[in-house]
Amino acid sequence: MRNTVSLSGRRRAPRVLAVLLAVAVVVGTGGAASAHGRPPAPVPTPVTRAALDPALVSGRGATVPFLEQEAEKAVTTGTVIGPDRTAYTLPAEASGRSAVQLLPGQYVEFTLPKAANALTVRYSIPDSATGGGITAPLDVTVNGSGKRTMTLTSQYSWLYNQYPFTNDPNAGLLHPDWWITECGCVPAATTPTPTITTPFRPMHFYDEQRLLLGRTYPAGAKVRLTAPQGTNAAWTTIDLLDSEQVGLPHVRLKAANVLLFGADPSGRKDSANAFDKAIAFAQKKDLPVYVPPGTYQVNRHIVVDDVTIEGAGSWYTIIRGKEVALSTPAPDGSVHTGVGFYGKDASVGGSSNVHLSGFAIVGDVRERIDTDQVNGIGGALSDSTIDGLYIQHTKVGVWVDGPMDNLVVKNSYVVDQIADGLNFHTGVTNSVASNNFVRNTGDDGLAMWAEKTTNAGNRFENNTVQTPTLANGIAIYGGHDTTLVGNLVADPIREGSGIQVGSRFGAEPFTGSLWITDNTTVRAGTYELNWNIGLGAIWFYALQGNIDADIQVVGDHFLDSTYNAIMVVADWPVKDLYSVTNLHFKDIRVDGTGTSVLSARAAGSATFENVDARNVGAVGINNCGSFNFPPTGSEWSSIDHGGNDGGGTTGPWFGSWQLPSTITCDDRPPVVVPPAPSTW
Repeated sequence: MRNTVSLSGRRRAPRVLAVLLAVAVVVGTGGAASAHGRPPAPVPTPVTRAALDPALVSGRGATVPFLEQEAEKAVTTGTVIGPDRTAYTLPAEASGRSAVQLLPGQYVEFTLPKAANALTVRYSIPDSATGGGITAPLDVTVNGSGKRTMTLTSQYSWLYNQYPFTNDPNAGLLHPDWWITECGCVPAATTPTPTITTPFRPMHFYDEQRLLLGRTYPAGAKVRLTAPQGTNAAWTTIDLLDSEQVGLPHVRLKAANVLLFGADPSGRKDSANAFDKAIAFAQKKDLPVYVPPGTYQVNRHIVVDDVTIEGAGSWYTIIRGKEVALSTPAPDGSVHTGVGFYGKDASVGGSSNVHLSGFAIVGDVRERIDTDQVNGIGGALSDSTIDGLYIQHTKVGVWVDGPMDNLVVKNSYVVDQIADGLNFHTGVTNSVASNNFVRNTGDDGLAMWAEKTTNAGNRFENNTVQTPTLANGIAIYGGHDTTLVGNLVADPIREGSGIQVGSRFGAEPFTGSLWITDNTTVRAGTYELNWNIGLGAIWFYALQGNIDADIQVVGDHFLDSTYNAIMVVADWPVKDLYSVTNLHFKDIRVDGTGTSVLSARAAGSATFENVDARNVGAVGINNCGSFNFPPTGSEWSSIDHGGNDGGGTTGPWFGSWQLPSTITCDDRPPVVVPPAPSTW
């Protein structure tokens, strides 16, 4: 859903924001090696959520069975990198913007907070010199014994260049006719042609891998991750460890068991035809399909309609597929196929009564080709549920195309995607994404896109989105009567932020109500390279029309925002055409901003009631309006409904002298790094 973005302000040569958090080489709270090479005494490894004390985000985001521990808080003989929020750097894409880098022979050691028999390691290793990735070992021991060796890979990481990106680190600009910040120019129209350093804009550094330990280890056990001597990886970066207690496999006896139809649980033989046969039998006999523990090779779409498919649990039932090049492009433009469960296309009526649960879908997508249908879940799925899936290495985890109605996606994990995590696209109605965990997407983590046909009555509820490497944690592009409630979004990296409400990408207008309630963003607000400005943790973007639906932002928390907590912006070429109105903020907490609470770069207005802020780094309201600067005041008005308290370095954030439309415009204000969030 990316396209070329024109400048939303006056074009200027790029400025270095020296006040951004610089890379700091420090030791983790667990300590590094002493001068004599001996590790310090171990200390407990803190449990975090979104790299914060869990109490700070209580009640927000997904309830998950694992406990998160940050590597930079563990015992290590390696080096802590970060914190740093500068795009295209390893710490910036890490949870909490810090990680631990290990050289061969070094380790990081975590103390288990609860009994566990399963681990997830989020990591990065280098790319190959020509792209395409490498593999490298990582040794895992618990209490010094039982060594297991994980084979890490960078084959699904390391993208470069401009959208839609490339795997080639040595490639020249994909779009030399686009303006780029690096030279403050359009290279193809500049004489002499500027030299662009390669690799250009490296990104998408991390991947994750899961490991069943074979037994349960008690709380207090020491899990050590070691980059072994002799590894071919010059460095191994560990971001975090998730640990959990995985239950016994789910068994369904009265079912169409895929083994009876020829499926191969060893993964050596393609099982797609066996799945089709099991589905056909189950439909005829009114039975569910059961997929026992094993790894099943499936290299194409499995078309589903009026069927229930149950696995033994996403740790036990793995449906894995290769990406397969098509001899001729498909009618939808796809040039590849791959593993995925697809409803029928909406043009032929779509599918309904589909229920998928308890398995993993692991794809083989290593490049972004927007025409390809290589998603984990696709098609049109009405009156259906997706429950407890783990989806990795597909293009988009769940991309459904309407018109369709009443889909519930819940309790699922969508990680390491080339594009979005989940997208309700085109005429999706009365559908819900609830209690899902989304990490390391290559585009919006969760999105609703009302392209051509409006969406209506949809909800994103109590989901967690972490480290989207491009775009937004949650994005809403048009639609009618939409709700975002109880979500947690952390660490967006570039060209987007925590939550976006956008009139763009050909979306239908916003109508009815949009409720954005009781959500939390953490370390949101990225540096928009195309515009050369910082974005708000939540931002409202008028590009292709007015935003004038009833928008209620209530009970939300914006923690440690890199720039503004709230931004309202119209694209520069249309700044005098479109506005943002009927926007209402109530019962908001803002804890830490690098610049302002509100950056207004559009015409329009908003009301504010009980918006409390602290640790604000600049003037509370940075009011630029439409940049025409009329003598009567800005084209933007901030309307006081009372109870707006607190502030920062320049006094009260909602001072009366700013209201309703005092021009306080600083196009690119300096950033004051706020202290870490704390209990309110």
